[in-house]
Amino acid sequence: MLYRRVLITGANGLLGQALVAHLSRQPEYDVLATGRDTFPRFANASCGYTALDITAPQEVQRLMQDFTPDVVINCAAMTQVDRCEKERDLCWRVNAEAVEHLARACRRIGARLIQVSTDFVFDGADGPYREDARPDPVNFYGKSKLAAENVTRDAGIDGWAIARTVLVYGTAHNLSRSNIALWVIDKLSKGEPIQVVTDQWRSPTYVNDLANGIERIVRFGKTGIFHLSGREMVSVYDFACTIAHVFDLDASLISPTDHTHFQQPAPRPPRTGFIILKAETELGYKPHPIEDALRHLGTRLGLPTPTS
Repeated sequence: MLYRRVLITGANGLLGQALVAHLSRQPEYDVLATGRDTFPRFANASCGYTALDITAPQEVQRLMQDFTPDVVINCAAMTQVDRCEKERDLCWRVNAEAVEHLARACRRIGARLIQVSTDFVFDGADGPYREDARPDPVNFYGKSKLAAENVTRDAGIDGWAIARTVLVYGTAHNLSRSNIALWVIDKLSKGEPIQVVTDQWRSPTYVNDLANGIERIVRFGKTGIFHLSGREMVSVYDFACTIAHVFDLDASLISPTDHTHFQQPAPRPPRTGFIILKAETELGYKPHPIEDALRHLGTRLGLPTPTS
């Protein structure tokens, strides 16, 4: 395996931190982590860090010329779906135009670009989806991420890849945003009731599995689209109940409802989820079953996870 210089954007987020930890442990990679913060949110990683605003093309170009990465993994994104619906200009700058800046800089220095994308590029009418399914987003977040995919594919970069994923959960240091697993654990641990939808189906993705899958795209020099998620299709409500079961929390606090209960600016696709056969076959991708992943998460959180 060749020694690779890897630039990670959005390195302070959930996936970014998991990738930094995963790649920096391996001597084959020279990792430079970047994020909007002046200093990294994580610690004890064997890599460099510098602040980077990916919406500023001159900053992107200067850093790319200085570091000259072989691979850029773009984890930076505006992912708050309702905020994207309301703040469309900002969403487009971060999720679409910034990818153009990265793709242009990659093309100039001959680097590969791996773009992280989402199940929300689909309308959710007939999931789970294969990689060759036709995208048709139902909200502006999905439209911006589909535009980023198109920029990545059309930028003339040899060896581009798109890693789509679904409902990512896990933990990291000093996160600016929560995720469904942390939210359910927090609320139920405090004895607070929650309402969770039964009419949205996903294949939840443990962040450590996702990071492993993306590293395999880098390691094997793969090109194209890869669906990286868990194997199991569940409703969001059933996922929340599984979280309660694994952590021995009170599932009676979880009330089933449907999407009409919530007044949300952005519509959600009802049934997404992925078929991951391509990633399993070409990458050797093996995601944890949901309960195993949650127990691993519990270990990281220092929480007891009864086995029955």
